[in-house]
Amino acid sequence: MKPGLSSERAVILAPTGRDAAVAEALIREAGFYAQACADFTALVQEIEGGAGLAVIADEAIKTADLRRLVTWLHDQPSWSDFPIVLLTRQGGGPERNPDAARLGQLLGNVTFIERPFHPTTLVSIVGSAVRGRRRQYQTRAILEDLTESEELLQTALNAGRLGALELHLPTLELEVSDACKSFFGRKAGQPFTFEDLQASIYPDDRERRQQALDLTLANGSDYNVEYRNIWPDGTVHWVETRARTIRGPDGKVKSLVGVSLDITARKTVDIERETLLDQLAAERTALAELTATLEQRVEERTADLMKEVAAREKAQEQPRWAQKMETIGQLTGGVAHDFNNLLMAVMGNLDLLRKRIPDDPRMHRLIDGAMQGAERGASLTQRLLAFARQQDLKVVPVDLGALIRGMIDLLERSLGPRVALNIDIPEGLPPARIDANQLELAILNLAINARDAMQDGGAIDIKVSRHAVNNDPALTPGDYLKVSVIDNGSGMSPETLKKAIEPFFSTKPLGKGTGLGLSMVHGLAVQLGGTLELCSVVGRGTTATLVLPVTTKAPASTGAGQVTRNAARSAVILFVDDDPLIAMSTTEMLEDLGHRVIGVNSGRHALDILRSEQPLDLMMTDHVMPGMTGIELAAASREVRPSLPILLATGYAELPEGTQLDLPRLAKPYHQDQLRERLDQLLG
Repeated sequence: MKPGLSSERAVILAPTGRDAAVAEALIREAGFYAQACADFTALVQEIEGGAGLAVIADEAIKTADLRRLVTWLHDQPSWSDFPIVLLTRQGGGPERNPDAARLGQLLGNVTFIERPFHPTTLVSIVGSAVRGRRRQYQTRAILEDLTESEELLQTALNAGRLGALELHLPTLELEVSDACKSFFGRKAGQPFTFEDLQASIYPDDRERRQQALDLTLANGSDYNVEYRNIWPDGTVHWVETRARTIRGPDGKVKSLVGVSLDITARKTVDIERETLLDQLAAERTALAELTATLEQRVEERTADLMKEVAAREKAQEQPRWAQKMETIGQLTGGVAHDFNNLLMAVMGNLDLLRKRIPDDPRMHRLIDGAMQGAERGASLTQRLLAFARQQDLKVVPVDLGALIRGMIDLLERSLGPRVALNIDIPEGLPPARIDANQLELAILNLAINARDAMQDGGAIDIKVSRHAVNNDPALTPGDYLKVSVIDNGSGMSPETLKKAIEPFFSTKPLGKGTGLGLSMVHGLAVQLGGTLELCSVVGRGTTATLVLPVTTKAPASTGAGQVTRNAARSAVILFVDDDPLIAMSTTEMLEDLGHRVIGVNSGRHALDILRSEQPLDLMMTDHVMPGMTGIELAAASREVRPSLPILLATGYAELPEGTQLDLPRLAKPYHQDQLRERLDQLLG
């Protein structure tokens, strides 16, 4: 049950005197919901139906059969701890009253108030209980989201058709997933030991496979081998196994961890090509379906955290705009972060797959189609992060006039021949402090919106002017530049204008727009330290104005004078990420670039490596990890290896307040070329 009238109310049982009426009146006056019950049975029924807390007079339950209530309290889910306020007579607290102490132990989360009580005391305790109950509902929502994310990740693993294995040393104890067992002809639940694996290997392949295993265990090199195995039914199948060694704190190899894949189809020449084509087509369809599902889920969820806010606004008759946008921003930012992780694994694997497949045009078209779907998802996450003000911006001084003049050809081609474009940019403007690429996208969005508002053609003016802010609650006092995009189109009504920057709100027909354009522009402006102003009159057009901060620094020069950097050398890289999909794909990309990778899944394990004698050239770490974040790990590493370069890979732009480290960053999702460029800068 979501927080609201029934889930946050106080149910009251005080059958004698005026305690029930007084308590109900006090709680309602304090702004909370309250309902008095006639008897104990009615009280239990109301609690089972949904409530925030119970206020009970001790004389009402001294002789009552508490088994139904105690059973309900005992069967609460892990996130729930239902609060009870017990009204006792003076001197009847648990310290002096064994019956009160017994009730406290029996009912669990109990707070005692001795009568006569002060109204402030009751209101304060009820308020604390309601707030605690709200946090319990928030915890439930988080647990539900985590469960859903785990299911999505498991689906992605299943789509990859990979089996997992781990060989413990020196005991040679083997652990394998059910998928891995199936590659050796075993069913789920059947035992499969290391000796079973050894015995299943095709005789002609045993020596080659054993040499590869011995070499890995001897020097820690990666284990990558293809060999045939004989199933219990006598048929012969091919399997590929990739693994690497895991060392303990003492530096000794403690296990071999990796994945396996049935490659029988690939080894069968006659069906090799068709099998791979079918697999790529299926993955492309799955990716498209996943993208569509996530888009729909984001829209559905956003339409729902908005209905609740609107209902709360109406009930309490108070403005909630800032709170609503913050809530939606947190939701969209969290969804974008999870989506970024999925796309990171998909795009990384597609990059590597493109290099390894046969030179077949149809196969390349399928991979390109899958990559286009991933890029579409990445574009969606960028819009979501822009609205949530969590995109990674490259803010530098920029000549705003030169930037807009350089866009004229692009704007004219985008607007078409029926729209006249007028540019008004005065000379001598100070540079703006912006992200040039993101601002170009924002201006293009505004211009296209203006074009769509003029069905019969018209004119669009783009004007730049100075603007001084002294007393504006949305902006820090100082100097700004205004970029106004003005059209003479159909305009917007006051009701439409009020909702214009809400995410997923659009006046365009279904399928013609996502409703994220103005939300993205607004999020970008706020993240840059400015704002977006909209002014519109029906039948007379719309003016959209970006207010952007200026800077005293000169714009960076371009063109001549650039220094060509040397290619990065092969390096030993400590890679830290708790997501197994990202860990696997990024490790493959790093190794494909010629680097040696030591992968761990937590900051604690990374510190073990940092404190050892292991030579390292760079550490690459995710930021959002359980136990220890990437920023915390970077700070700890400075104490152990102060000169070690650190690269932070994250989908979030906003780091915790008070962060002192200025780390090089790589925005998720990234391609292998972007990874290579960043490493070249740090290692070249």
